[in-house]
Amino acid sequence: MINARKAAGLTQHELAARLAKPQSFVAKYEAGERRIDVVEFIAICREISVDSVGILKKLVKIV
Repeated sequence: MINARKAAGLTQHELAARLAKPQSFVAKYEAGERRIDVVEFIAICREISVDSVGILKKLVKIV
């Protein structure tokens, strides 16, 4: 997710603004301090123009 955000050319602050969340929301899930639910995950993927299904497939391969 961090790489995808950076590839989209967004800072944590910019992504948070798009999501109408505080910057700490992005920082915490990127640091693994907070889990995100499916709805949040899809919203984040939309804002960084990433295929949510593709990311989930990559995660399944890692786990």
